[in-house]
Amino acid sequence: MINRILAITKKETREILRDKRSLLIIFVLPVFLLIMFGYAVTLDIDEIKLGVLDNDRSPLSREFISAINSSEYFTIVSEIESDSEVNTLLNRGKIQCAVIIPAGFQKDIERKEKAQVQYLIDGMDASTASIIQSYVNAATQFFSQKVVQDFISSRTGMKIEEPLNIEPQFWYNKSLDTTQFFIPGLVAMILIVISVILVSISIVKEKELGTIEQIRVSPVSSFELIAGKIIPYLVVSMMIAALMVFMGYLFFGVTVKGSYFHLFLGTACYLLATLSMGIFISTLADSQQVAFQISQVVSQLPTVILSGFIFPIESMPLPIQILSNITPATYYIVVLRDIMIKGTPFSTFAMQILYLLIFATVLITISTIRIRRSQAI
Repeated sequence: MINRILAITKKETREILRDKRSLLIIFVLPVFLLIMFGYAVTLDIDEIKLGVLDNDRSPLSREFISAINSSEYFTIVSEIESDSEVNTLLNRGKIQCAVIIPAGFQKDIERKEKAQVQYLIDGMDASTASIIQSYVNAATQFFSQKVVQDFISSRTGMKIEEPLNIEPQFWYNKSLDTTQFFIPGLVAMILIVISVILVSISIVKEKELGTIEQIRVSPVSSFELIAGKIIPYLVVSMMIAALMVFMGYLFFGVTVKGSYFHLFLGTACYLLATLSMGIFISTLADSQQVAFQISQVVSQLPTVILSGFIFPIESMPLPIQILSNITPATYYIVVLRDIMIKGTPFSTFAMQILYLLIFATVLITISTIRIRRSQAI
């Protein structure tokens, strides 16, 4: 049995190495996608474009504007002269937020009355608008505390310190860089798309060329055929995964905080599951074009939408949470984030590894039965 598996593996390896152009694409395309999506897919917002309408034009209002502008998140791009100009700039997308300081701003503060500052935020993108809102609230609160401290100090002659000093510590991803969070998901998405397409097309190509008939009359069993087909692509996909992890570190500074052995084991189990998907698709499709289309739909869409790559599974309705189990990327992303970002021990993601192995076993078993039946017809 081992000799027959090795023979199929050797044959498939030669076919992979023979096509130099496809081999180049196999290794270059994943790296290109990782870099492109790595820079494009992020929730971080820098240099929020502000417009300021200062109707007070007092020293305190200018100090307030200076305090906001000193933040690394804001950039004042326009000093607005009228309310109509505010609407025009927001409508044209020239600014993301307008700060409107009312007349009498300084006098209200000096009379110990509440001074109202209005923020008009472009709410077309709800996620971005929420982040901008949190930033401007924090900047305003900081300025308000400073005004109170300065007022008390001027009256008492004493320097007032806040009674509580808050120092939050982020246990993982201390810089709160969303790229660190998305890179594992990108690796999972790219690996499943590449591996499923490659192995599904390889078997369908045998059908189109007629060489599958030679295999059917040979002593090679269905399981041996599947194993021989999977092994070369497993090795190639592991090399692609290692290359992407290295590029993630090189371009985005994403390090592996956990065990490299656990990373190897988790990736191997994941690829075994994704390759089994490709094998199963190849038993359904009769042409490379159909196999390619099915592979894209089955691998890419569920990974992007249902795996927790971008949208948290916990926030989805219960039926969708159950449906999210159809893609192995759901489990692998948990494994990757635990190993790469958290550096947690094996026990924290052992069940995810088990799910991947069960997923692969079920699909390989079904594929073996389908190939055996097709040979019997």
